[in-house]
Amino acid sequence: MFKNKQNDTNAANSAVNSSTAEKKGFFERRKENSTKYKHLNKWLMIIFPTFICCMAEINQAKYVIPFFKFCAERPTVLLFDILISAVMFIFLTAIFRKGWVSMAVQSFVYMALSTTELFKFGTNGNHLILSDMKLFKSVKSLTSFAYIKITPRLIIYFLIVIAFVLLAYWLNPVIKKGSGFQRIAAAGLCAVPSAALILLPTFYEPVYDLFKVDTTSATNSFLLNEKFTQNRFLAFLIETASESYANRLVVPEDYSEERIDEIMDIPVDTADNFHGGSKPNVIVIMSESYADFRVFDQLDIDKDCYKYFDEARDEGKKITAITPTYASWTVRSEFELLFGLPVRGLNTPNMPQRELAEREQPALAQYYKSWGYQTVYVHPFQSGFYSRSRIYGYFGFEKMIFHDDQDGTTDFNVPVKHFGTYVDDSTVFDQIIYELKNSEKPVYLHTTTMQNHQPYNQGDDPTDEFHNYLTWVQHSNEGLEVFLNELNDLDEPTLVFFVGDHFPSLRGETSVYNQLGLTGKNCTPLYQQHGFFWSNYNADFSAVPDTEFSFFYVPYIILNVIDAPKDAFIEKMNGFLETVPVYSSEYNSTTPRNQELDMITIDRVIEDEFSPSPIPEEQLVTTTK
Repeated sequence: MFKNKQNDTNAANSAVNSSTAEKKGFFERRKENSTKYKHLNKWLMIIFPTFICCMAEINQAKYVIPFFKFCAERPTVLLFDILISAVMFIFLTAIFRKGWVSMAVQSFVYMALSTTELFKFGTNGNHLILSDMKLFKSVKSLTSFAYIKITPRLIIYFLIVIAFVLLAYWLNPVIKKGSGFQRIAAAGLCAVPSAALILLPTFYEPVYDLFKVDTTSATNSFLLNEKFTQNRFLAFLIETASESYANRLVVPEDYSEERIDEIMDIPVDTADNFHGGSKPNVIVIMSESYADFRVFDQLDIDKDCYKYFDEARDEGKKITAITPTYASWTVRSEFELLFGLPVRGLNTPNMPQRELAEREQPALAQYYKSWGYQTVYVHPFQSGFYSRSRIYGYFGFEKMIFHDDQDGTTDFNVPVKHFGTYVDDSTVFDQIIYELKNSEKPVYLHTTTMQNHQPYNQGDDPTDEFHNYLTWVQHSNEGLEVFLNELNDLDEPTLVFFVGDHFPSLRGETSVYNQLGLTGKNCTPLYQQHGFFWSNYNADFSAVPDTEFSFFYVPYIILNVIDAPKDAFIEKMNGFLETVPVYSSEYNSTTPRNQELDMITIDRVIEDEFSPSPIPEEQLVTTTK
């Protein structure tokens, strides 16, 4: 028995030794390959930056032919891309000291970014910029929006890159070992010009000019897409990063309490008192992706699609509001309606809420709360998307209502219905009625709906996005009619403002926008949003302008309609409504900057809020210098 056990032990040891020998053989062969294939390894290291640059460009373009066309038409830009790839590869090699590791890291970054660009443009017709990475924490939410399709072609491109990295791993190119100082120096020589390419105009302007990289200022999405056509993927990412940094928000040198007091030194009419004390409910409905496509005569749209929308506009007051965004970045429009301030005052960031100081913010809800209103925010989507539940807690909303399909949680008090992918607008309308009926105070309520958000692949024909979109818009209108009828039956004076946040995101290559031939020069209709004011009482709409105006003026028009009290800030904004009715670089880049508007915006949401505040002084927390 003992002998058998000893035999078993010997057999086991033999197996282990055999396995170890095999492993040693594998690594020994890799080590030998470094010398045996010395020249091949050298060429692998040399050609890798070009290889991964080309693969990233081909991957985002989907096909090889567009890449070859780019090479022929924009060779200097391609050379720029290759040089940037080489600098990054040298930097990584100085850190990791192993060629195949550097290749693996750079391959992952390039292919991940190019795939993200592929899906982003295919989803909403907008190209990827580095500032989009701020939404990385919300990737779970974004997957519900995006058209993500893993094609055989995409798999092949990834397999080619993986095969290259595996070949490098097997051939094991040896990097000449250097001292720590030498590696740091090499990394620094790569990092310094790379940083300068983003941060220093005196460096990057001649570089871009040398390689003929398109640096045209892109003030709207169409111009930005046209720049992408010239620069393609890698150069576009880098150049737009330079542009974003150059346009970063800087506090004006003359910003001070004295300067703000000077701006606010205007007469204030304190006679307004809600028409003798009668405070109507105020409902602001920002309807996701709702847009009136009848502005384009070329489109044949069913007359019943906007029937109830037209009836509401006829019963109330029609308006044309200029939205600060197109196809995406709902929070731009939301910021302007919630704060009554222009996103241009913050240099039009994609996510203005991320720019705000971490303190109580003077959003319009703060005014209504100080006047005795119940303040409510309703959004039938995930509370964490755009960090709304956290950030909007500073805005003066006493109640915030969200709905999350992914984990089944909801704050809604009414049955939640869906239409398409998201919560039916009728559910939101039902919740508004619930809030009005169950509040002892007048209600100020802002809602950003979700029903009409992309994707638009659900309907009679999954490939006909535009038809499906119009079907959803018509469904919204039907719910809107029921909602307004219920308000008519409600024995409470109620004012409603309704507008879409932006025109919808439609697939990049096959969208109706391409069919209409829209460009950066003729796309202004996409920033003109038709909306309306409506009331179930005899509201005086004489204060509503007949001409177009920016979104951020809506709150003051509402205050004028309901005859709310005013302070110097509100009166100042009413003055701007008359002198600068449209202030949006997206809509009209030729409109000059207004230093006072910009400074007021910065003062109220980023700096010390020296301008009149709706927040009680004991609750007001200013920033620390």
